Amino acid sequence: MVDPATGANTVTIPLGVRPWDLAVSPDGSTVYATHRYEGTVSVVSTETGTITDTIADLYLPWAVAVSPDGAQIYVAHLAPSGSSYAIAVISAATNTVIADISVSGADAIAFTPDGKRAYVVGYGTNSVTGIDTATRAVTTVIGLPNSGPGNLAVTPDGTAVYVTAYNSNTVQVISTATNTVTATINTGSRPRGMSISPDGTKAYTTLPTADSLAVIDTATNTLSTTIPVGDNPVEVLADPSGNAVYVSNFYPPSVSVIDPATNTVTSTGTLSAATYNLETAQAPPAVTAISPATGTPAGGSTVTITGTHLSGTSAVSFGTTPATDVTVVDDFTVTATVPAHTAGGVDVTVTTPGGTSAPSPGGQYTYLAPPADIDVDLTAQPHLGILVPYLTYTLTARNTGPGTVTSATLTTTLPPGASATNLSPGCTATATTVTCAYDTIANGAAPSKSFRIPLHLLSLGHIQATTTRTTSAPTDPNTGNDTASANCTAISVILATCS
Repeated sequence: MVDPATGANTVTIPLGVRPWDLAVSPDGSTVYATHRYEGTVSVVSTETGTITDTIADLYLPWAVAVSPDGAQIYVAHLAPSGSSYAIAVISAATNTVIADISVSGADAIAFTPDGKRAYVVGYGTNSVTGIDTATRAVTTVIGLPNSGPGNLAVTPDGTAVYVTAYNSNTVQVISTATNTVTATINTGSRPRGMSISPDGTKAYTTLPTADSLAVIDTATNTLSTTIPVGDNPVEVLADPSGNAVYVSNFYPPSVSVIDPATNTVTSTGTLSAATYNLETAQAPPAVTAISPATGTPAGGSTVTITGTHLSGTSAVSFGTTPATDVTVVDDFTVTATVPAHTAGGVDVTVTTPGGTSAPSPGGQYTYLAPPADIDVDLTAQPHLGILVPYLTYTLTARNTGPGTVTSATLTTTLPPGASATNLSPGCTATATTVTCAYDTIANGAAPSKSFRIPLHLLSLGHIQATTTRTTSAPTDPNTGNDTASANCTAISVILATCS
């Protein structure tokens, strides 16, 4: 184990005789190391630094890789006959071989970020084999025009596989959509290791005979620069954080730490022994955006979650409620079906073997209460007599649904010269208006409030009062019924009619 800042050896874990290749579980808890001549795979706890299990009876195992969800380990080995190759599929839960897949060649293995496919490169057969991980069946064998393919890496968006061609001094690019070679990049100097930056913009390959690291621009598939490193660089690893690139050098054993922003070596750490491999745990996921970011409390819609390090996503939560139909598209994208929830905002979090994402502004989802339409009604009723004749105005807020009104305000503009009295609870008056506040109104309910205007304060002739919905929650989708008027005629200070 090395210090990621300096590349220096910090811990050495005994693995037995001649470990050949290794892979780390996405959560960083377990290392799987193949022993080619012993026919075994060691299962190592990174917490205790000890071998916790040994998977035996594999004939000459070498390359090993762990699926993005950490559930399966793929190990390349020779068939017992010694004349063909196979991929042993091992259950991480039981550390037992659960399947064996025949392939045309097997020197390195890489999974797509969604875990649905694995690609296996064959050095001697100049080919890359595609495997459906659900059916554990070979789906394609891609012949490569350039010889000596030895290593490969899949881009974080899952659209391309970069394959080194050691004998041909090139890197070949395969489209995962068509399973064809779409580009060939001349690197020279026997390219060997291969890694992709976490943002997918750069591909790195070691050049052992030039003692350097090649940097490839994935947008143009051209060699952008080379970086001098140690003697005979073998493997390269782009750190999931995006802040460093590591290169293992064979003579003498060391690790070069590179700043990807400046393409310069910032430190070189000494190792206790030569190494061919570099591995690290998956970085914690992060959510940067959700689309759409709003929906109804009923749930049921599909959202697209965008972020980083989303490979291996096993759960998506809206607040504390789990989503369903979680699907990993690539390392940047996950889709899920929104669960039902009460109205309001929640944090959406994603769980992968690397951990659970922290709440973020981009990870906010809002459950919108269903709209509620208020139909405003205003009536006027004269109350005539010798003492104090008056008009009674009644304001009705009828909720036509479909949601429940949580609050509403109706404001009535009074006739000129009028002054309101006898206001219902929740109503207040000014010189020219009466404002009435309503609490919860169920769908179909029609609560009313009222006030009076003494008739002697009004001018003779036509009298009009108008009520308008001024506020309400949730959203009122229909403004066409937000206003109502009541019309009366004052014949004298003691006589009026209303229609």
